[in-house]
Amino acid sequence: MTRRVFGITGWKNSGKTTLTERLVAELTARGWRVSTVKHAHHAFDIDQEGTDSFRHRQAGASEVALVSGRRWALMHELSGEAEPPLEAILARLADCDIILVEGYKRESHQKIETRRSGAKVTVPLSASDPNIVAIAADRPQPQESLPVFDLDDVSAIADFIERVTALGR
Repeated sequence: MTRRVFGITGWKNSGKTTLTERLVAELTARGWRVSTVKHAHHAFDIDQEGTDSFRHRQAGASEVALVSGRRWALMHELSGEAEPPLEAILARLADCDIILVEGYKRESHQKIETRRSGAKVTVPLSASDPNIVAIAADRPQPQESLPVFDLDDVSAIADFIERVTALGR
């Protein structure tokens, strides 16, 4: 099965999460089923100390599924294993119309680069990544040869994503 995957990438504090959140809302409002993958560069835990599932993991379970009538989650402990490649994570997702991937700067899927004045680093990623197909910025980008969108023009960015991923076909 061919999966439509489109990324939102950029440096820390460049607006990736806000744009991803707004694109999910826009695309789902248009009737698309959207899944997301978020890459974290730090240790994180979606579980709380003291909960039953946390205790299962602490006891050594390699995977813990948490299931209720409203949602389910699967936590996998790497326990020294290498971080799985993006493709392995994408393969685990249920069928959907498009997967938005936040982060994963070095992967080969098409992506939009976010640029915001308050970002920690402002060196353009597009110069060294041929998979960046557009820019979303909070200021003009006169030197940029790629399509440039206002960071807040979510509708136009969603239109672009539908076009480049053939989502509307």
